[in-house]
Formats: sequence, C-alpha cells, structure tokens
Amino acid sequence: MTDWNAIVREYGPMVWQTACRLLTHEADAADCFQNTFVSAVELANAEPIRNWSALLKRLATARALELLRTRYRRAGRSESFPDEPPADPTVPDPLAVACSDELTESLRCAMSTLDPQQAEVFCLVCLEGLSNADAANLLGITANHAGVLLHRARVALRERLRVFDPHREHAPGGST
Repeated sequence: MTDWNAIVREYGPMVWQTACRLLTHEADAADCFQNTFVSAVELANAEPIRNWSALLKRLATARALELLRTRYRRAGRSESFPDEPPADPTVPDPLAVACSDELTESLRCAMSTLDPQQAEVFCLVCLEGLSNADAANLLGITANHAGVLLHRARVALRERLRVFDPHREHAPGGST
C-alpha cells in the first residue's frame, strides 16, 4: 500500500515549485498541485511506480500546461469588458480641458484690453518664446522698453485673470 502522506511530504514542494513556475498564479498552482496528485493516485492504482520524482514532475508539468491552455482558450473565446473603460493617458481630463479652454478665452479677452504694444511684447515673449531683446528688435524698441511693457502686461493680465488663481483669497478685494 502506498504511503501518500510521505509522498506528498517528500515530493510536494517540488510539485508546487513546478506548478508555480509555469502558472505564476497561486490559485492555478493549487489546482495543478491537487490534479497532479489525483493523477498520481490513478496511475499508482493501475501499475507500480518506480520513480516518484520523475512521475510527479512530469504530471505537474502536464497539468500546469493543461491549465495554461484552458486559460488562454477561455481568454480567446470571451473578451471580458471592464466595469470602467481603462484610463487613456493620451486623452486629457475633460475638466482640465474645460478649465484650459475657459482660461484661454479669458486670456484672449484680457489681452484685447491691453495696450497694443504691451500685448505684442507679451505674445512674442510669453507665447512665442522670444527673448526680450529679440521682441524689442522686431518691434523697433529698446530691450529695456520691451521689459517694461512686458512687466506692465503681466501685471494687468494678472489682475484681470485673478479669478483663475487657486491661491487667491475669496473675500472681495482680497490680496495674494
């Protein structure tokens, strides 16, 4: 009569390691472990086993591969749909887009109220990325004058766009 407790104690870790290595999922490995020993019992009832280690390793590998085939066949047949669509990092957040659009429109409106030279310097330096000197050369003014116009434009825009500052105080006339 076969002492199954001794066989499981001696070869169980090897069967478990084989199953885990192939399946990488603990529940599947536990199923494979159990199926391996069920198959071993069936084989031992049919004929005497000469090499338990080889038999159990072969059975564990075969049962693990069967589980893998079943897993991939099932995955190929039915496509599961998640409860929520996966977040696409390339798609911007709708709230952020709305806020950005609102800020852009408010910036356009506020720039239309600026002195024309201030608005030009602001656009060239802040939106086009030119230096103060390059903007001054394009406008035919000195670099210092361009710096003063830029400063005045920023102060005026900051005041007009204060509603978009998340750190401002909510009291009327509050300062930052």
